[in-house]
Amino acid sequence: MRRSPLAGSSAAGFTLTELVVVIIIATVLAAFAVARIDRKGFDTEGYANQVAATVRYAQKLAVAQRRSVTVTVSGNSISLTYPAPVSAAVMMPPSTDPYVISAPSGVTIADASFTFDALGRPSAGTTRTVSGDAPRTITIEAETGYVH
Repeated sequence: MRRSPLAGSSAAGFTLTELVVVIIIATVLAAFAVARIDRKGFDTEGYANQVAATVRYAQKLAVAQRRSVTVTVSGNSISLTYPAPVSAAVMMPPSTDPYVISAPSGVTIADASFTFDALGRPSAGTTRTVSGDAPRTITIEAETGYVH
């Protein structure tokens, strides 16, 4: 009498029922995790970082080119231009598109403008607040133009 190779030894692996239960539990946990992620918080922080980087770029551009650069915040977007007599838009590197960063939906920034002179000094020390889930403040120092 021959014995089956599986007889007397336990089979390794999971049953189909166990796999289905694990998949259902993972799906329920994923649904709760997605519901808890706050996209607005990520958007607000990301846009605040973009605004700070744009202001730093404007200052560095003013110093490097030895000419004034205006930072204009209007309509929930921030743009860079050269003031009169040139009155031209700063181009976003490396493209030929104007330097404009728009806020994501639900994120706002107060309208205002200021100019960096050829030495990198802002026309006035200023604070910008990016509002969304919680406000993020960007400060530009009056004498040095340092952005933090």
